[in-house]
Amino acid sequence: MTAPVERSRRVASATVDPGFPALKDRVIARTGHNYYEDKDDLLYDRLRKRMRSRGVADCAAYSSLLDGAAGREEWAALEAEITIGETFFFRYAEQFAALRKTILPELIEARGEIRRLRIWSAGCSTGAEPYSLAILVHDLLGEALADWSVTILGTDLSAGALAVAREAEFGPWALRTLDTEERARWFRRTPARPGLPHGGYALRPAFRRMVRFERQNLLTLIDGSDRTQGGFDLILCRNVLIYFSTDHVTRIVRALGERLNPQGWLLIGHAEPNPTFSQWLQPVALPGTVAYRPIDTPVPPPPPVLVSALPDLAPILVAPPPEPAPAPAAAAPALPVPIPRPAPPAIAHPLSPGDLLAEIRVLADAGETARAWRRLHEEIDGYATDSPLRYYEGLLALDLGREREAERALRGALFLDRGFVMAHFQLGLLLARVGRRGEAARALDNALRLAQGLPPETILPEGDGVSAARLAESARRALAGITGRDA
Repeated sequence: MTAPVERSRRVASATVDPGFPALKDRVIARTGHNYYEDKDDLLYDRLRKRMRSRGVADCAAYSSLLDGAAGREEWAALEAEITIGETFFFRYAEQFAALRKTILPELIEARGEIRRLRIWSAGCSTGAEPYSLAILVHDLLGEALADWSVTILGTDLSAGALAVAREAEFGPWALRTLDTEERARWFRRTPARPGLPHGGYALRPAFRRMVRFERQNLLTLIDGSDRTQGGFDLILCRNVLIYFSTDHVTRIVRALGERLNPQGWLLIGHAEPNPTFSQWLQPVALPGTVAYRPIDTPVPPPPPVLVSALPDLAPILVAPPPEPAPAPAAAAPALPVPIPRPAPPAIAHPLSPGDLLAEIRVLADAGETARAWRRLHEEIDGYATDSPLRYYEGLLALDLGREREAERALRGALFLDRGFVMAHFQLGLLLARVGRRGEAARALDNALRLAQGLPPETILPEGDGVSAARLAESARRALAGITGRDA
């Protein structure tokens, strides 16, 4: 395998290039991205991509280029390169459940007289987050939307990401948590074009026109140069604060709080809360997440959370094993509930499965699914028993239009873990798209029965925050679309 050698060479190159430390300091100072403080190999890899693009040999030459006549444009390209953005709809399902059930209904009621909502998605990347909010607000207001003034602002440091956001066309990777009915209702299929060689999904105009985009560095919130007007009812700044130093994070969150209406809401990433935020903002516990409000906002006690008893799980048909693995001689027994799944046996390998998965997700989330596919295939043979990697092999193949390879990978994941709910679900959607309705119905029924056998609030492994209840609902809708009757 060549990848570990290439990985070592990247680190070594960053170490021996005498201009790298100074350039690294410049990048961090300009962007505030302390995320790269201990990630020389990752930063150098992205710098090297820009250096190759501009035909310069080393960091010193590239630094001179940044100081030259084309420096402004090159800084924009570099900032786009080093900003890693998630690009899928309804990310963090628990937070979108809180938005649907609590936050937005309360805001709609509170703003009922003036009929105005102002929402800000800070660090919006390629637009999946603000567009998800547009879909949600549209569904909640229904026909009354015509009487409301709804402003959804998306901001990001990356000019390239914003250009993609304005196009509002996405590949299957960005829609991986949506079922067939949701895709049809919110998007229309588009033909192949550069960047989407197998076609994509264009957001419908009703949602697209609710969002506008602007370029912004969040450091402007604390250096006095920001021109964003306050008075927002809802601000989302999720998975962005991880880039910044502790001091910058504290000051950015305080500045965001100051831009909220008196009864507004702030949502940040699951891993980003800090006890110091309570000096300026009041944390509010919601099912599966924490939100923040101005400190003098009255907060009602949370409703009790009811957990239903675990139902009996009916026997489930198991999808056949992947080629060329031989089929098992005997029929599989009824499936146990496999959540959480035990970790696979340890394998002596330069990269852990988790490290490799994180690496390919970074590439895919940045829109580089072809590169993620190649990277995974450099290593996949060394992880023969890792079902999540086989699952993501299937998702990447779907994004690239490789349907046969996607099916083989998803069946491989299920051969390794027959209780892999998300693999059953994605296999069912794939088989339905290619017209194999009977097989699709069996795979979706597997997903439905497994999900129904779990407490509704269970977050499914590799489901990107999707709960058992939501997956069961999606599988039920997909089954109804295939069979013409409720599951």
